[in-house]
Amino acid sequence: MRPHLAVFFASAALTLAPFSHSAENNSGTQNSGKKSNQKMVTHTIYAAGDIADCKKSPATQSMAARTADIIASGLEADKNAVAVTLGDNTYPVGKPEEFSNCYDPTWGRFKERTLPSPGNHDYAMPKAIGYYNYFGDIAGPERRGYYSTMLGSWHIISLNSNLNPQDMQKQLAWLQTTITSSKSSCTLAFWHHPAYSSGGHGNNENMQAAWKMLVQAKADIVLSGHDHDYERFTPMNENGDKDEKNGIRNFVVGTGGAKLTPMFLPKLTTEIRSNSSNGVLKLSLHDKSYEWEFIPVPGATFTDKGQGVCH
Repeated sequence: MRPHLAVFFASAALTLAPFSHSAENNSGTQNSGKKSNQKMVTHTIYAAGDIADCKKSPATQSMAARTADIIASGLEADKNAVAVTLGDNTYPVGKPEEFSNCYDPTWGRFKERTLPSPGNHDYAMPKAIGYYNYFGDIAGPERRGYYSTMLGSWHIISLNSNLNPQDMQKQLAWLQTTITSSKSSCTLAFWHHPAYSSGGHGNNENMQAAWKMLVQAKADIVLSGHDHDYERFTPMNENGDKDEKNGIRNFVVGTGGAKLTPMFLPKLTTEIRSNSSNGVLKLSLHDKSYEWEFIPVPGATFTDKGQGVCH
């Protein structure tokens, strides 16, 4: 059972307001998200993957420290804001000491206000021991690496793209139950390996079934990392073709701190992309709409802004 989080976090540089988010119920699905008479509040997400790499510099001088500064500033200003990790939280192999020595001094500053997901580098250690030991219950129940929660009117789903075929089928069955029972008008899902990307790794077949389920459920946004670049696509249907009316808007945000990498030719559905700037994606989630903004680290110049409506 994913517990309610209601915590204070303080450091010499930052004091964060209390944060809480909805829990999964005992059946493993999210709370219903039924509307109340209360005024809807915008919830903000700061997201990126491929984060903490201290092989060549100490944590405080790493690129992850610079992206963490962006998020910490946003969280300090907004008690409803959270951070989302899109996998590959540490490099090179997700050892416990990589989390303690590199992730914790950077993105760990707001650990209790983080919704994480695991990547292949986290799974370089047997059973991703560094990842699950570090995040604990925040990473979801039973160390399976997937869970769902609510942020305002938004259903937020974190999936694990590193599973073996048998466990992937269990995840897909859970996903189908979760999205079928959801009453939310807006849905965002995130995981590490992108279903669609023009980066060096390209499309990931392992997550195609999940993508199709989410399209059928009229989900709105999918976030992923893995390719060390930023890419935004036009809304796409089950087959990855343009579908402005019913498709999912897909973002690849592998810009959390690791070295940026080359890209292949853009896809027909690519709207904008860049491998020139580390940074984070800010998503402002309103009742029935959303806004996005890519925020680069100081000194970088690439930006991307826009808005969309839920299905």
